[in-house]
Amino acid sequence: MTSTGVRTSIRLLTAVALVATSSLSPAFAQPAAPAVPPAAPAPSVPQGQPAQPSPIQGPASVADLAEDLLGAVVNISTSQHVTGTEGDGPVPMPELPEGSPFQDFFDDFFKNREGQNQGPRDVQSLGSGFVIDAKEGIVVTNNHVIADADAIEVIFADGGKLKAELLGRDTKTDLAVLKVDPAARKLTSVQFGDSDQMRIGDWVMAVGNPFGLGGTVTVGIISARNRDINSGPYDDFIQTDAAINRGNSGGPLFNMRGEVIGINTAIISPSGGSIGIGFSIPAKMASSVVSQIREFGETRRGWLGVRIQPVTDDIAESLNMDRAHGALVAGIIKGGPVDNGVIQPGDVVLKFDGKEVREMRDLPRVVADSPVGKAVDVVIVRKGVEQTVQVTLGRLEDSEEMDVAEGTDAPEAEAEQPDAVENAATLGMTIGELTDEQREAFSIAKEVSGVLITEVAEGSAASEKGIEPGEVITEIGQESVSSPKDVLDRVQRLKEQGRKNALLMLASKTGELRFVTLRIE
Repeated sequence: MTSTGVRTSIRLLTAVALVATSSLSPAFAQPAAPAVPPAAPAPSVPQGQPAQPSPIQGPASVADLAEDLLGAVVNISTSQHVTGTEGDGPVPMPELPEGSPFQDFFDDFFKNREGQNQGPRDVQSLGSGFVIDAKEGIVVTNNHVIADADAIEVIFADGGKLKAELLGRDTKTDLAVLKVDPAARKLTSVQFGDSDQMRIGDWVMAVGNPFGLGGTVTVGIISARNRDINSGPYDDFIQTDAAINRGNSGGPLFNMRGEVIGINTAIISPSGGSIGIGFSIPAKMASSVVSQIREFGETRRGWLGVRIQPVTDDIAESLNMDRAHGALVAGIIKGGPVDNGVIQPGDVVLKFDGKEVREMRDLPRVVADSPVGKAVDVVIVRKGVEQTVQVTLGRLEDSEEMDVAEGTDAPEAEAEQPDAVENAATLGMTIGELTDEQREAFSIAKEVSGVLITEVAEGSAASEKGIEPGEVITEIGQESVSSPKDVLDRVQRLKEQGRKNALLMLASKTGELRFVTLRIE
């Protein structure tokens, strides 16, 4: 919430309207010969005076560029028959300045729908897209633009319409690929550019179908890169201040060479209209997904088969790492590609197939971008030693059909020694033997082994880290423990080594693993 109480949210950009409303017939620019906007000439320097740096200026005009590209940008119209209980309700009307010339238009478009019969009806969604292959009739858009549609229609700049077939979709990146009949009309296409080469401050141009108005061009810059807006597992958005609104979803974000470097997908807005914070899927990610859908009708992503968590400063210190970076392996999925022990819980992944893993969220993206079945080198830190292992990737989509219940490689509890202790207190916790009675009392799965946490002191570091009774300590400092005495001995050795933190591997009642660091008093 903002200080004024206005709720800011991330919004997808599809405009929704009833089929019964009057259709819009916006005018579109016609295609023309390509031209790149000319750079402004450098100012002349009087003789005898030192040259001054030229002022940095934006493009003098994008008119020629826009005229050339508008023919490849399309409107996506979908229809869906819904019952009275379906749908998300009417789209809220955006706030307009007092006296706006568009007030009457928006009143007709939005307010006239209030109070309409919410029984069975046809609902129309309006979005954007672009032709990426004129010869084959391939159109790219967002998945949420065409989700649950009964019929999809592509509307071109000259008002022509073609029925579209859905070739495939990817919900994880919110992309969809459509096909129209290329023989039905002459198509104009655009190409993907290299989004990795784009820098913060570069000029970009967005084209789309805001509020069903048709081919609308806006210009701005790249405001930021690598944005994670928590919309999916592979978030890596380009942020732009080019105005994009509802109905822009699926439309292209162009560089000044007329290449698609992003696909407009979402905005942050308290009102539903643009406030200059929009997000586009990078072309590098989109082109890979589109290629797979065109070839296979689905995505085929690489899969490592690990559960990961961030490497915090405390964890890095516990592992004798010079800084917090990489992805900490918290568990191995049974039946996955690395269930053979080549990667183990407690390993920290620093590089994958030559690509640096700076933080946890980098690893899922680079793995997913890798071909299924590829053998890759993975640089890890295991017990303080950096080493390289080779793994062969599985297929992520196959993993979704597997039982992903985890186990641990912790050894069976050893027979009790004469000097063993049944219960002990350390690090703000009371710990004890994991007996059959305790396993039943805490509903702990039979495959879980280690030392049971029976109590957690209120206000202790263990309590602040979210440790709860019923969790099981399986390792301390990357060494397995099976009795309270093992825990006490291991903590004492860490103290003698001058360690400030103890790294604990904890198993939940069902066997899911996580790492926690606790300060050694």
